[in-house]
Parts: sequence; structure tokens; C-alpha cells
Amino acid sequence: MRIAFASTPVGPLGSGVGGGVELTLEILAAGLQKLGHSIEIYAPSGSVLGGFFVNQIGGTLQTPAQDVDRGEPIAITKGSVLENIWDQIRRDQEKFDVVLNFAYDALPMRLTSLLRARVVHLVSMGSLTDAMDEIIVETSIRHKNAIAMHSRAQAQSFSGLSPDVRIVGSGVVLDNYRFNGAVDGALGFVGRVSPEKGVEDAVAIAESTGLPLKIWGLLQDAEYLQRAKSLHPRAKVSHEGFVTSEQLGRELGQCRALLVTSKWIEAFGNVVIEALACGVPVITYRRGGPAEIVVDGHTGFIVEPDNMGQMAEAVRQIGRIDRSECRAYVASNFSAESFARKVENWLHEALTAG
Repeated sequence: MRIAFASTPVGPLGSGVGGGVELTLEILAAGLQKLGHSIEIYAPSGSVLGGFFVNQIGGTLQTPAQDVDRGEPIAITKGSVLENIWDQIRRDQEKFDVVLNFAYDALPMRLTSLLRARVVHLVSMGSLTDAMDEIIVETSIRHKNAIAMHSRAQAQSFSGLSPDVRIVGSGVVLDNYRFNGAVDGALGFVGRVSPEKGVEDAVAIAESTGLPLKIWGLLQDAEYLQRAKSLHPRAKVSHEGFVTSEQLGRELGQCRALLVTSKWIEAFGNVVIEALACGVPVITYRRGGPAEIVVDGHTGFIVEPDNMGQMAEAVRQIGRIDRSECRAYVASNFSAESFARKVENWLHEALTAG
């Protein structure tokens, strides 16, 4: 297949602003290319993805969907890079069999029936706004096999979604993550530093357990992190910054456990399988995609949402987890190769459905 990737319009590839979408796009580009497909990428100016041609598209970056209120209407920023990406794809569409959209935006959904090339969507987030819910559900019903999601929990957050929506999971390149089998180190947190990620809960757990906390990820809201640290002054917290997946794979394995304390429904939770690939057990709230990944008592612990007492107790019990089992679980269930195969099968069926 000749496949166009339409990247997220919230930031350039490699900046970290796109969060897990950037890693997903990178893994799929490499995986689908290895399977014999040709990949061309359209992304905001300044994007970098080694080994691939990236059409650098200028324009105003889109406001991330998680930063808007539930009832807000759909809006496109003036001079939007989103419009410019899709205008260029429209002009180039004869070059492609299928266009794979990674943006959580209405415009690509509307174009599903207007472009001659087949347009499909890998939806990156759960239900966030009423307006986007409506168009995602409508697109899933009107266009068979046009939408895929990462987890059942993500799909279940939308009311009325077509049963044809494909669940494809995710994957990691195992070689990028160094296994570390015997560690008595810090707690870890990976993700954008912003309120929906629940960083304040991880800081609170660091204080209550007396263990240091290392945070990797884009510092999207510095004031929020400072408030969390002020509320828990005895917590030992260090922000390690945004790093590449390869660098994270070298550093994360030193941690005793990864804490996933999200306040919203994570579509999947790439950081969970990244940690497990390093042999790091994961403690997560029973909320969203991470709770589908972690095998309670085997690769980590699942605790009730926002229950700090349960999470602190799970930290104390983390030595019961066999770190080699964590790595083996990812190798068997979440390899980059298996993820690419699932997406390849979905794309073939989408093209057949027309």
C-alpha cells in the first residue's frame, strides 16, 4: 500500500507536544515500511522522523483537545496547520491508496467522504467533548472500518460507536528498552506534566512512601508541578525533561515502579508497555487503557481510581513482582511487529470496504 500519514497538528514530531501519538506514528511508520508499504508523512514544520520523508507544513498549531471544555464547539485556529496539512494531502491524494489520520480533530473526519483517497482514523483519545464525540460516532457508523482505537476502555467512553471500530492496541520496539532485573531505586512517572495526567498524586505517593520520584515528559504546566511540590514539601522530586524513546529506555529501567495516576481515560498508555519492556512493574488506577494492559499481581498492581492509600500499599508490595515476567509479557503481546500487523490488516479491510 501507498500510505500517507497525517500527523497531529498540536506540535512538530519530535517535540513531545503530541505525547503518545508521536511514538505511535514513529512505530507504525517503521513497522509498516518493514512490511513492504511506502510511507509519506505530513506534519507541522520542524518535525523530525529519521528515515522518512516528512512534508513540512506551516501554520498555526492547533489547541490540544484535552485543553478545551466539554461543551465547547469545534474550532479551527486561524491559519491552521491542520487545514494546511489536509489541503496538501488533498492535492497529493492520487499518490496514495489510503490516508491514515492521527489527529483528534473534526476536519479529517469530515473529509472521509470528500477525498477520493480512502481516509481512515486512528483515534488517539477517549471522549473529551460533546462535539467531537458526535462526529467520531457519526464517522464510525457512516464509514465501515474507517476508525480504529487503541483499547476497549477508550471505545467504551463513546456512546453509540459502531461495533465495526477496530481495537488495535499498540506496541514498542523492544531493542530500544534495556531490561534491568534487580533495582531498588526511585519511583517513575512518564507523561506530559499537566493536570489530566495526575502528577500531583504521584508526588503525594513519593512523599508518603519516602521514595524519590523521577518525572520524564514535556513540562507543559510548570506552575502545576510547582503547586504539587508545594503541597507535598517532603517529596523528593526531579524533572528529567522530555527524552527520546531510546533515552527513556536506558533510564527508566532503574526505577522501582512506574506510577500511572491519570485523571482522565487514557486511550492506551504507551508508557505502561515502555516501562514493562524495561522490567519495571506498573501501578495504575483502574481507569482507561492502562488497566487493560497491567496484569494485576503479575506485571504490577491495579488500584481503585484516586485511592492514594491503595497506591501507597501497592508501592510497598512491588517487590513481589517478577521483573522478567514484565518484559516477557510485552514481548508476547505488545511488540512493534504485532502492532504493525494489526494496523496493516485494518487498512486492508478499510480499503476493501471502500
